Amino acid sequence: MNVDIQLQGMTTGRYAEIISIEIRKVFSGDDVRICDGLISAAGKLAAEVSAALTCLSPSDLRAIGDMRSEMAELAAQFVRAVASEASGQCLPDAAGAPAGKPEALTFLSPGPGEHRGDLESMVLEDWAGRVAGATYLHEKMRIPRSTLHRWYRRKEVVALRKGPQRHVFPLAQFVDGRPASGIREVLNHIEYPRLAWFWLVQPSSLLEGRAPIQLLRQDMVSDVVSAARDYSKSL
Repeated sequence: MNVDIQLQGMTTGRYAEIISIEIRKVFSGDDVRICDGLISAAGKLAAEVSAALTCLSPSDLRAIGDMRSEMAELAAQFVRAVASEASGQCLPDAAGAPAGKPEALTFLSPGPGEHRGDLESMVLEDWAGRVAGATYLHEKMRIPRSTLHRWYRRKEVVALRKGPQRHVFPLAQFVDGRPASGIREVLNHIEYPRLAWFWLVQPSSLLEGRAPIQLLRQDMVSDVVSAARDYSKSL
């Protein structure tokens, strides 16, 4: 159900129109050609997101504000997910009739039946967020390779295998050039790094729908470690 709620005295429909006008102004002097359908869709998405934000608690809004560095990737994931659902609504079923409306849009959520093979078959960038190798971390975050290797040996950092001999490191786990506190404890309970990171970046029912990695970034280590312990028991 699409409820047209009020945003500072205007409906989301009117808000979407205003955003669409501003988007058109931004690109009016560029060589980039954007169709009217794309501008309209961008306006509607922005309006619906704004409406959803008004329903969040002050603590949730502050948490989102602390995620500025990850916002672009999260937005990209959201738009891809919306596009995937939209495409699913247009696909015909085996009999040639329009497919039924798919389930409500959800993000991936690991469960007791999640196996290593399932994660190995998934494209890393589709679920892990931004990742980087040792060279990037050294050049951009001034993390020496020796330090990164020491963190890896001590299980203080999540390293994901990409290819036969290469590891990459999810950037969301770093705070001020160091792994967030609690990573090692999580890996002690969820030993397989790919599954551990999968769990860390997904909203967890054990943490009131919040993503564990965001709580670790806020030094809420005990809550996350306790949830990781409970989750590991279901594996």
